[in-house]
Amino acid sequence: MELHKQKWHSRLTIWVVGLLLFELISGLVIYLGSFSLTTQALVVIHTAFGLVVVIPYIIYQIRHWLSYRKNNLTQHKLIGYIAMATASIAAITGLMLTYEAVFQTRINYLWDQIHVVATFAFLLSVVPHIGLLIIRDYKANKEKKALSLIRAEKVFGYRVFFVLAILIAIVALSVYAYNPIHFNNKFPANYQFIYGKNKPFEPSLASSTNGQAIDARLLGNSKSCMSSGCHVNIGKEWEVNAHRYSAMDPAFRVVQHAMAVEKGPASTRYCGGCHDPISLLSGSKNLDDKTLTNPMGLDEGISCVSCHSISKVDVKGNAQYQIARRVPYMFEMENGKTAKFLSDFLIRAYPQYHVASFNKTLLKTPEFCGSCHKQFIDKQVNGVGTVQLQNQYDNWRKSHWNHPGQAVKTIECRECHMPLVSTFDPANGDSLDYNRSPDDNMHRSHRFLGGNQLMPVLLNLPDGKKQVELVEKWLKGEIKIPEITDKWHNGMAIPIKLDSPDSIAAGQDVGINVIVTNNKSGHNFPTGPLDLIQAWVRLTVKDGNGNVVFSSGVLDKNHFIPSGSVIYRAQAVDQFGSDIDHHNLWELVGVKFSRSLYPGFSDQLKYNFVYKPDKHPVNNDTLYVDAELCYRKFNQFVLNRFFDAEKTNLTAPVTVLSSDEKKIIVKKPYKG
Repeated sequence: MELHKQKWHSRLTIWVVGLLLFELISGLVIYLGSFSLTTQALVVIHTAFGLVVVIPYIIYQIRHWLSYRKNNLTQHKLIGYIAMATASIAAITGLMLTYEAVFQTRINYLWDQIHVVATFAFLLSVVPHIGLLIIRDYKANKEKKALSLIRAEKVFGYRVFFVLAILIAIVALSVYAYNPIHFNNKFPANYQFIYGKNKPFEPSLASSTNGQAIDARLLGNSKSCMSSGCHVNIGKEWEVNAHRYSAMDPAFRVVQHAMAVEKGPASTRYCGGCHDPISLLSGSKNLDDKTLTNPMGLDEGISCVSCHSISKVDVKGNAQYQIARRVPYMFEMENGKTAKFLSDFLIRAYPQYHVASFNKTLLKTPEFCGSCHKQFIDKQVNGVGTVQLQNQYDNWRKSHWNHPGQAVKTIECRECHMPLVSTFDPANGDSLDYNRSPDDNMHRSHRFLGGNQLMPVLLNLPDGKKQVELVEKWLKGEIKIPEITDKWHNGMAIPIKLDSPDSIAAGQDVGINVIVTNNKSGHNFPTGPLDLIQAWVRLTVKDGNGNVVFSSGVLDKNHFIPSGSVIYRAQAVDQFGSDIDHHNLWELVGVKFSRSLYPGFSDQLKYNFVYKPDKHPVNNDTLYVDAELCYRKFNQFVLNRFFDAEKTNLTAPVTVLSSDEKKIIVKKPYKG
């Protein structure tokens, strides 16, 4: 009995039990509670006190075991062993989780589950272990055998709860002392509600979930995803993709400026939903043309957060999505090494809110892409009526690539434009993807390879040259995607094929057919703003001496395509029938013509010329025919107008997507 009383009065026992009780309670609150400042503070303090109690607990547990190891094995003693084992497991897994949260990029969810289960098991064992002891002593007290022991237990209980109160007070003071950053989620006082108070972002269809502005800082700061060491690979891919430079693209800025001058700065909200969501949602596109773009929006374009915070979409287009305003973790928006360490630790140690905020099933759907990759002009913009523009989503939806309800046959946007790449990123694995596993050590590439081979280098973006190389390979269809090989087509993306006679008589009319096929593209080819983009056929016929006897689509010295060439493009017009020639979409009311290839379809082009070898008298016995399908992101007229390219000799790179060649034998000499 004296030994028991000494144990109840032991300071080591009091503090160890008090700390363990706090760890137990705080752990349950963290596990069962919702995301809040209190919960986050508990994560930090729970971890800190958990580290503090480890050594004292080991000392206490060894002493406790040595004191009672020779006693007979009873029910009470057996439960004590279970409590000791579960506490040890909780401590070991807690140390492992702490190490991972501090030094690695993610915690192991298996260890996390074991830690939680061990905590509940410890609770279910330690309560009866202590409870049986107290019940036994109270029974003995009725017989006047354990009065002093009961008093010692009461004193012990008071002291333990005093320790617990101190620890809880530390948590309360920490929460009270924390001064979170104030975010300005209100529109400027002079904000123009040109379409009404309930439509603050129109003509764009983008919106926040509550219809209010969102502080730019809550939508940007993408580089923190890399500086934490977590999403380094994904971040580097994002830094150079078209989504990132969507607002800084100088061509976009020229067009936006012109629209602001002609229609007023508020009209540029039409562009902002897709190109510059940070500026749009923070209320920057308002009165002053010079400040149409928030600095963070300018630098980040479609940032990590602005994309991953979308909670609802509609496939009407024109950025018809809703962005949820997130609550940042403690210290996440603050400067300094300590703040950065604590915020990174919190995100890794308590990732549930981070994952729920950013890893949505919606992101994996074609409809998510379709909210922006479908564009129209309506009366709000052109003053006349609705005109459908680029529409990659419906192109895909109606194509042979889409088999609703049959994932093994369907090829979706992300499967092409975000192929799997090896990684140790915390975002690897995806149990919701039919052709992936939760631990495949892969992530979907965030390079979003598309059709822009100019801007990554022109803007001097990190890894810009490699991005352009990959874009050119992508355009040609040379990038292999193993996970969809069995349902994707082989070969070039847009192959070109020559159909010409094997032989001709000199002086005869020569007919050459060129067949262009949309073999791999999930939407029309070309796609995007077809008043800017040019895809065309370059055809040359040379005699055996290397002299050109016929040509079409060969750029002149000023980088223009000669008239009469076959060009895949569209020509839009304004209400007076004048051409839309500098992407002045706010004046667009219709389209004169549009030439593009629907997925899986072919286009046959016919060329005719007469070959007269007397004009080229040497070795005119064979004609060499070369056909190339060429592509460039910007036509030269637009570059000259946007960038004064005539003076700088700026021109868009030309990529030969595919080519074919034939020989034609000239059988008879020309006698005419």
